[in-house]
Amino acid sequence: MNRILLMVLRNIVKVPSAYFKLCRYAKHPERYSEEEMYRHIQYILKLAVKSGNIDLQVHGLENIPKKSGYMMYSNHQGLFDILAIAATMDTPFAVVLKKELYKIPFLKQLVDCTGSYPMDRDDVRGSLKIMQSVTDEVKSGRNFL
Repeated sequence: MNRILLMVLRNIVKVPSAYFKLCRYAKHPERYSEEEMYRHIQYILKLAVKSGNIDLQVHGLENIPKKSGYMMYSNHQGLFDILAIAATMDTPFAVVLKKELYKIPFLKQLVDCTGSYPMDRDDVRGSLKIMQSVTDEVKSGRNFL
């Protein structure tokens, strides 16, 4: 909790404009390129990492395929792992996340900007439809986590 507070306080001037720009991207994703939205998300996440005094060390980037159309899996040691991956990967990707996270303000805009899928784990049919959509998108060249 203290680290989050530290992140916010150190970026109190930058947070409102970055958040409103993210909201604008999320509201009209068709107006902006995936690359432009992803770069802004990375900007926000890199600010958070730096201002939170997080020592983020990345190993294995050379193992990421050069060609798009792949699926990555996170081990979920915490909620920060997805944000750390997004802050360090140059290639845009979308995520499949539990629907409860879609209600959190910052994460909702991230999901909308990246074309990610909130999944209701209790709805088997809906989950299967999402898995089929993700499979089709990976085959067409999108990356997912």
